[in-house]
Amino acid sequence: MTANLAKMISSRPLLFDFAASRNAQARAARLAGDRFLDRAAAEGLADRLATVTRKFENGLWIGDAVAPEIAPFAAHCTCADFDRHEILKAEGPFDLAVSLYSLQAINDLPGALVQIRRALKPDGLFVAALLGAGTLSELRDAFAHAETQTRGGISPRVSPFADVRDLGGLLQRGGFALPVSDIERLNVRYRDFSGLARDLRTHGMTNALSQRSRSPLRRDTLAALLAHYAQHHCEDGKLLARFETLYLTGWAPHYSQQKPLKPGSATSRLAQALGTDERPLKG
Repeated sequence: MTANLAKMISSRPLLFDFAASRNAQARAARLAGDRFLDRAAAEGLADRLATVTRKFENGLWIGDAVAPEIAPFAAHCTCADFDRHEILKAEGPFDLAVSLYSLQAINDLPGALVQIRRALKPDGLFVAALLGAGTLSELRDAFAHAETQTRGGISPRVSPFADVRDLGGLLQRGGFALPVSDIERLNVRYRDFSGLARDLRTHGMTNALSQRSRSPLRRDTLAALLAHYAQHHCEDGKLLARFETLYLTGWAPHYSQQKPLKPGSATSRLAQALGTDERPLKG
């Protein structure tokens, strides 16, 4: 099964470059800067886990090191990640799985979700944070304008991000029950463009697209980018950058979980519950 899955994945055109993504993360770890997005997302995941009354015994952290905000929620925690063939290297089963942006550069996200669900015990919980579709929309717009003006076309510069409306469906495709997705937005103001670039490097968010240009950014393109950014995405002299974090919650199916009632199985009428009179429509 694993060999077949790896063969299927390798035969598809890849959106993300595995090596470039890992190199970006390794550089971010060396920089040791303020990863405020990671910290905020870890707190968001912890808030969602705090609403669950169950005690988790064996947790799976998808990544390198368990965030301190998450560690108290599982008695034992195993760190594992997806390899270059996007196979999850984890020996389950677990009753909790947590991902903090570690699914961001996965080419086959539905397939990754299936693997995570299979690593969970029945009624095991999965929570994750991913960057949302509105993230870096200002930078995307500025790059598109600058490259169109100076090069006559657009090259892949900013990664595509998931839409919150699609993620509940992806959880269902992955076999999760009771899927929930929600979003938190953060607007950051920068004194200059170098501050934004520095934060992107610190978070490992540099360009890891397979079809990215390998050529250095031309000076005229950079000048056009800075001019457009300052003109269209500036407030009180500060450059604006939007970040969206999407939170996913899903459960491995279990017979004890709540299930929606079948249509027509209600035992009371809506008007009765609302305390109003029911009147038929005139045809």
